[in-house]
Amino acid sequence: MSFTVEERGNLHSLSYRLFFKNADGKYVSPFHDIPMYADESQNIFHVVVEVPRWTNAKMEIATKDPLNPVKQDVKKGKVRYVANVFPHKGYIWNYGAIPQTWEDPAHKDEHTGFCGDNDPIDVCEIGTKVCSRGEVIKVKVLGILAMVDEGETDWKVIVINVEDPEANDINNISDVRRLKPGYLESTVDWFKMYKVPDGKPENEFAFNGEFKDKDFAIGIIKSTHKFWKDLISQKTNAGELNCKNTCVSPSDSPNHCSVDEAKAIVGATSPSGKEEPIPSSVDKWFYYERK
Repeated sequence: MSFTVEERGNLHSLSYRLFFKNADGKYVSPFHDIPMYADESQNIFHVVVEVPRWTNAKMEIATKDPLNPVKQDVKKGKVRYVANVFPHKGYIWNYGAIPQTWEDPAHKDEHTGFCGDNDPIDVCEIGTKVCSRGEVIKVKVLGILAMVDEGETDWKVIVINVEDPEANDINNISDVRRLKPGYLESTVDWFKMYKVPDGKPENEFAFNGEFKDKDFAIGIIKSTHKFWKDLISQKTNAGELNCKNTCVSPSDSPNHCSVDEAKAIVGATSPSGKEEPIPSSVDKWFYYERK
């Protein structure tokens, strides 16, 4: 199963959108139409890459927009970039989400004591390759970190691309700790501090910031898939989320839309144009004494 992307608008501007197509050229939602599993028998999952490693633009699946294109997050009317908290520069993994998952904001997680953040479950891919924005990769799960972000449960799944040269040697979170010393500690540090330059408090974690293993992580992913199934079938109130899709069975999803309707959604956005420059302030480093 393969997917391609179509850019609309101007990169690093309010108009930018990245739409997805399947192998048949049909527009699809990366939230609802790309299957969660690449190979269910082997627990291989699809991941939609939103942010390539080392970049700062905070790109994300637009859960409230029709067909859920990837776009840049906006704060106070301007596109958002994550700050660099020394010694980190940009995102330190390929960052993305697992499709057909949803962290239900009405469900209090038994492990964290907080409700979900209303988004697909987040992923940190730790392989050697810097992925492309919108790339759909196949991954195996290694472990998970339970972050609490401003009073919301925000799981971070640690994965590796199955095609990565290191994939055969890394099969669980203990292998990451052994073969990539310091990476997990840096991951906790990154998530703890990345909002501090914006005047926000440090993020907190369940399990004292310890990573849980592969089996635990897969159980969490499966639970968020059940929440998504309730969302797409309207058993759960979607609120502002947009559940339009082109590939989910109409019997399972009242929000199924036609090929022509999907084309009209894309056609109503701005045509692809010149990339906007990234502000020089994005390269600034922030320094904080760790507690």
